[in-house]
Amino acid sequence: MRIHALPTLLVNQIAAGEVVERPASVIKELVENSLDAGATQIEIDIEQGGIKQIRVRDNGRGIHKDDLALALSRHATSKVNSLDELERVQSMGFRGEALPSIASVSHLRLTSHEIDSDCAWSITSNGDEVSAIEPIAHPQGSTIDVRDLFFNTPARRKFLRTEKTEFSHIETVVRRMALARFDVAFTLKHNRREVLALPVAEAQVDRERRLSKLLGAQFLESAIYIQHEAVGMRLSGWVARPIFSRSQADMQYFYVNGRHIRDRLVSHGVRQAFQDVLYHGRHPAYLLYLEMDPVMVDVNVHPTKHEVRFRESRLVHDFLFRTLHKSLAEPAAADRAMASEGGQSTAPITDIPSSTTTVVQHTMPLRVAERPVAYRSSMQMQMQSPSPMQAEQADAAGRTTPPLGLALAQLHGIYILSQDADGLILVDMHAGHERVTYERMKVAFEGEGIRSQPLLVPVRMQVSRREAELAEGCDEAFGGLGLELDRTGDESLVVRSIPVHLQGADVERLVRDVLSDLVIYGSSKRVRQEINAILATMACHGSVRANRRLTIDEMNALLREMERTERSEQCNHGRPTWTRLTMAELDKLFLRGR
Repeated sequence: MRIHALPTLLVNQIAAGEVVERPASVIKELVENSLDAGATQIEIDIEQGGIKQIRVRDNGRGIHKDDLALALSRHATSKVNSLDELERVQSMGFRGEALPSIASVSHLRLTSHEIDSDCAWSITSNGDEVSAIEPIAHPQGSTIDVRDLFFNTPARRKFLRTEKTEFSHIETVVRRMALARFDVAFTLKHNRREVLALPVAEAQVDRERRLSKLLGAQFLESAIYIQHEAVGMRLSGWVARPIFSRSQADMQYFYVNGRHIRDRLVSHGVRQAFQDVLYHGRHPAYLLYLEMDPVMVDVNVHPTKHEVRFRESRLVHDFLFRTLHKSLAEPAAADRAMASEGGQSTAPITDIPSSTTTVVQHTMPLRVAERPVAYRSSMQMQMQSPSPMQAEQADAAGRTTPPLGLALAQLHGIYILSQDADGLILVDMHAGHERVTYERMKVAFEGEGIRSQPLLVPVRMQVSRREAELAEGCDEAFGGLGLELDRTGDESLVVRSIPVHLQGADVERLVRDVLSDLVIYGSSKRVRQEINAILATMACHGSVRANRRLTIDEMNALLREMERTERSEQCNHGRPTWTRLTMAELDKLFLRGR
């Protein structure tokens, strides 16, 4: 066959194969066009999972009468006009392929009423035939009606799933859009039944209401709101505490300049932030928005725009990791603000003497404070065996108890029972002390750094030429990790030194993992992860064990240490260290007030 130009319809259908995978893909493209048109209200009507009909109506700026036919032709757009604008593009769409691609595999009708126009105009397309425009009654905005998707490509239609499955994908897409744009109202109907009705949510309370409806009340209850700006980037949103983890990565929403993306660099940075607090095999839940200069991110790398490329990928990775790592490090108990008289904050808890800040020894896991702990500058409370009556009297007098309350007793040598102003707190003493010990060990290790030790027998390993060149050019990076490598051939390395704490480790596997990280992310935390795993094991064995009887003073000392310790909500293995039963929950258990 000689080289020849493809027919227009076939070109559009090939493009449709990239852009229109299923009905949900159509919804994504059409809703993005509505958002770019400045719509504040978008209505989506679906029939038979989108296979029979998809109708998207908005109240945006509309399309000029003379541009309707052009809107159905390829590479026609109003959003970019030059390479400079493409590099700074902030609109959701810009390729000009969505409408002609959809029109080539469906019966499409486009109706639009532009601002300040006397009437609306409509145009239809049936695969390769486009009608003349005609006037029609329509409010300001646009409506796109797509019927019989893939009517002329039966092979593609056979790949579609059941009506229920296809609508589930549509609902997922609409939820993603609604989580990105709180300033837009969304309505979704399926077979004339309303599924979602989301009003505009400008205020924070309204945004949280939308979050609760889309992600569940439990996510909102366990989430912390973060907002941080540095190095020309701004990260905001909600991150669920590790106790609200998922068996799958199905509740992870990340937006760059308002665009939902899936990026392994982003996923790796978030996962690194959760490495010390997430249970094995579990996935974090989050809704995050990253804002940065459009020049620093390339959105023109994938037809469906699900992927982006960062100009400074390592900087983005480190910014995400540090921001989330710091946010998760805050003790959850400190989130409960202890308001004093006149709305003033309370004085900080007085530190336990410095002798207790050393690494905990096996013979004496807990040290008792040598002086009373102060909860307010105007009130000193003794730590000796506070009874429930004393705690109630303190609350009645307007005095504030610590975030984790005052210890009452020990249950079966495993749990500490503590009382605060809201109810009962149960603390797993081994898990809590394990976290305290682990964080102390990490602080001590940070002080001495990563010390290396020469291997008695150097480890020789075969690698690819690319990995050998990378190892040769990253001497400083490996040296900072406590590794000494020499290149002995085009495709061979020899490892001469490893970190002291990693004696007996699989050296070859560790080096290969570090090389892999350097190729993909530009940095590696493999060595630190291996060392942290060893410190975690040491902390586990060095913490107070079950059935160890503690005095009230020792229990309170542990609670105060947990309040000051980073990530004290979980132990090193991701298990929760404490939970609370409020008085309302206890009353419900005993049917009080009924």
